[in-house]
Amino acid sequence: MERQGDFPYASGDLSRLLSDIGIAAKIINHKVNKAGLQDILGAVGTTNIQGETQMKLDVFADNALLNAVKWGGQVCGVGSEENEKYTAFDSEVNRKSKYVMLFDPLDGSSNIDVNVSIGTIFSIFRRNSSVGDLANINDFLQPGDQQVAAGYVIYGSSTMLVYTTGHGVNGFTLEPSIGEFCLSHENMKTPEDGKIYSINEGNLLTCSEGVQTYVNWCKQTDKKTSRPYSGRYIGSLVADFHRNLIKGGIYMYPGTTGAPSGKLRLMYEANPLAFIVEQAGGKASTGTGRILEVKPKDLHQRVPLFIGSKNMVERVEALIAAEKANA
Repeated sequence: MERQGDFPYASGDLSRLLSDIGIAAKIINHKVNKAGLQDILGAVGTTNIQGETQMKLDVFADNALLNAVKWGGQVCGVGSEENEKYTAFDSEVNRKSKYVMLFDPLDGSSNIDVNVSIGTIFSIFRRNSSVGDLANINDFLQPGDQQVAAGYVIYGSSTMLVYTTGHGVNGFTLEPSIGEFCLSHENMKTPEDGKIYSINEGNLLTCSEGVQTYVNWCKQTDKKTSRPYSGRYIGSLVADFHRNLIKGGIYMYPGTTGAPSGKLRLMYEANPLAFIVEQAGGKASTGTGRILEVKPKDLHQRVPLFIGSKNMVERVEALIAAEKANA
């Protein structure tokens, strides 16, 4: 609410949309916290557009977010990692709205059954189509530097909502006794350097030589640079990112010989987290360029991702560039 004055076109719609997302997050959080007590664990027997097995909580979270923003009336359409196509809302109220939203309803859902932190990631754009029309694909396929807001919710030892509207990053912790998100981490900044690297080292030998060189450098002993660094990989993007954002570090999901574009989705994961990390003073890269400048061609486009502390991302970029030059 305080940030509305930063936007000359502000009418309160974005604030209400963020509030709707907060409501959905509370609903999801309530269900996540009872996962071991209710018939909500396990798979539903279907796969999503990514070819991944859908968990029951995936489907629940997807529906919770879609319904919250649909009935809130602040978006004309949504795109979800769980669904092949975007959804355009046909009501008169939704047609007149200014925004579209893309989201990963439950990141790290493969960890649900083992009680590891999971999260929700979202990205908000101003629509390109005319107000009053149905949303179309061009409203969604915008580069990340056109985002007006992005954020994530992490369901862990506490539930936190972290978001940016392009004027810094703020974190809110859910106070369960009153059911409200309270400002707990104001103007978050990530360290320029860190001591943590996060990567699935099981795939390291299928990564490029530049990535392998960087990981081996992280393991070498050097008192001047406080190495070796600590390897920390939860396997839940939101959880790994959140830790590194606060403590300093780098998260890497590079391309491999089997998946040259990596695994993570540009629109649902890389773009929103890149917007957040840049606003916090960090950096996000494909390894060869800025994530937020990638021009999307598909709703489910995948990109390599190197994200976190500025100096760490720049070092791995330099090693990848050197590898290409030598080749």
